[in-house]
This record gives sequence, structure tokens and C-alpha cells, in this order.
Amino acid sequence: MMKRFILVIIMMISTLGIFSFTYKSDATDAKTSFASYYHDKFEGRKTASGEIFDNDELTAANRTIPFGTKVKITNLRNGKSVVVRINDRGPFTKGRAFDMSRAAFEEIGSLSAGHLPIEYEIVD
Repeated sequence: MMKRFILVIIMMISTLGIFSFTYKSDATDAKTSFASYYHDKFEGRKTASGEIFDNDELTAANRTIPFGTKVKITNLRNGKSVVVRINDRGPFTKGRAFDMSRAAFEEIGSLSAGHLPIEYEIVD
């Protein structure tokens, strides 16, 4: 009787353990990271999507989010937000999720900061 009880407890714990690892976060969940902005030297160059980069547009680079996806990026220091369209790949600096166009970065922070702590979520 005691062996069965212990076996049932072990099975319940195992089942609950497996269940806890099957939760997958929604791709639209808000996440936090850091963002920087493109240097002017990239103006007029071709992006990974084939577009010509324009620092005056509200665009950004991300390593994995599909091209054309709109992402809301919020500066965690001041609460200001901007919606950008992904049109390039990068950044390739550890700890940063986005390289933003100058125009997008200026919407939410000062260029003198160089990079910002951000929260981001896919909106389209």
C-alpha cells in the first residue's frame, strides 16, 4: 500500500514537472533589453531586407523578428514609445536587441545616451 502511494506521488510530481516546462510564451509578450541607433555611415546602404537605409524613417534591425514586423519600443527611463518596422538584421553587440534608425531613437531618447534600456512588443 505504501509503495503504491509513493509511486502515485512520484507520478504526480513528474506530470506537474513536465507540465511546467511545456508553457510557451506568446511572441507578442513584452520583453526587455537594450537598443542603440545606427551611425550616419549606414545612410544609403542596402539593408538585409534589400531596402536602402534611411536614418529619417522609423525602422530598426533585429536578429530574428521577420522583416516588415512592427514593434513598439518603449524607453524604460522615460516611458516614451515609438513603433518601428523591422527592415534589417542586427545588432551584433551582445545584450542589445535592436539597432534603431536615428529618427526612431530620437523619438524616445537622446542620441547622446548611445543606448537605452527598453521594453518591446510586437504590434503587427
